[in-house]
Amino acid sequence: MKLPIDRKERIVLGGVKQTIHIWGTKPENPVVLFLHGGPGVPNRHGMAKNHMDLTDDFTIVAWDQRGTGGSYFGCDPESLTLEQLISDCADLLKYLCKTLGKEKIFLLGASWGTELGTFVCREHPELVAGYIGYGQVVNGIENEAVSYAYTLEQAKKAGNAEDIAELETIGPPVEGQYKPVFEGLMAQRRLLKKYGGHSVKSGGYFSGTVLPILKSSELSIRDKIGTAKGYKVCLKNMWPTIVKYDFTADCHTFEMPYYIFKGRKDQNTPASLIQTFYDVIEAPDKDLVWFENSAHGPMGEEPEKFKKLMREKILKIARRVSKLDFTFAVI
Repeated sequence: MKLPIDRKERIVLGGVKQTIHIWGTKPENPVVLFLHGGPGVPNRHGMAKNHMDLTDDFTIVAWDQRGTGGSYFGCDPESLTLEQLISDCADLLKYLCKTLGKEKIFLLGASWGTELGTFVCREHPELVAGYIGYGQVVNGIENEAVSYAYTLEQAKKAGNAEDIAELETIGPPVEGQYKPVFEGLMAQRRLLKKYGGHSVKSGGYFSGTVLPILKSSELSIRDKIGTAKGYKVCLKNMWPTIVKYDFTADCHTFEMPYYIFKGRKDQNTPASLIQTFYDVIEAPDKDLVWFENSAHGPMGEEPEKFKKLMREKILKIARRVSKLDFTFAVI
C-alpha cells in the first residue's frame, strides 16, 4: 500500500551520497529517524516489512549510514570514523528538520546506533527532542569481556567441543578486540546467537540476518551488494575506536529525555551493564524499561510492547511541547 509520504532519496552527507527512506501518513506527525546497528548493518528492509504501523503516529526515516547498503559506493574507508558518522547524522537531522518542517528530531538507536545516538545527543542537543535506545551500548571493553565469557560458558554447558575450541582459539578479547578483529568478532557473535545471547529464538546468522536482506524488495541489487561489502569495511575501520568508549564515565548528561528499552536476556550488549549507566544518567526525564522475553532486539522480539511504550514516550513529549512540531529520529 502506497503511503501519502513515501520518499526514497539519495542525499549528500559529508561529501558522500547516502540513502534514506521516509514513510508517513500525516505531515504533522513527529518524524522518527532509526539509527541502525553494526556498524554496517542497515535496517531499511526490516522497517519496510515489519514496522509500517508506526506511520499512524510518526513519520519514520531509515538511513543507510556511510559505508553500507545504499551508502556504500563512493565512500572512502578512511572516512569511516566516529566523528564523521556523528557529523553525517547531524547533517541528516538538519535536512529532515528543514524538508519536513520540524524543530527537532527524536532518535531511536539500536546497538551501535545507541552509541552514535548518544554522542549526537551530547554534541547536538539543539537537534534532538528525545532519545530511545535498545541494545544499548555502555562500555565497549567490558561489553566484549562479558559477552565472550557468556558464550564460552554456554558452549561448555552444552559440551560442544568444537565451539569451545573455536572460542579458545579466538581467545578472550583484549581491550575489546578479538584476533583478528573482524573474523574473531564474527565467530563470537555467531556462537553467541547460537546460544541465545543475541535473540531468544534460536536460529543461525544466515537465516536471521542474511536471508531477510537477500529477499527484501526494499533493497536494490546495488544496495544488497553495498551491504555485503560494507559490513566488513565498516567494522574493520570503526571497531577499534568505538569499542573504547565508556558512557558511564564520559557521556551521561543530556538536555533531552533519555530512555533505554532493554532485553533482560541480552548478552550482545550485556544487560548486566545497564543499571550502573542508568543510575548516573542526568536528563530532564529518564526511564529504564525491561523486556523480560527479549535479548538484543526487543523491537522485533516483543514488538507490541515496544511500540506501545515508544508511542507513549514520544507522544508525551510532543504533547508537552505542543507549540513545536517534533521529528522523531531512530538510531
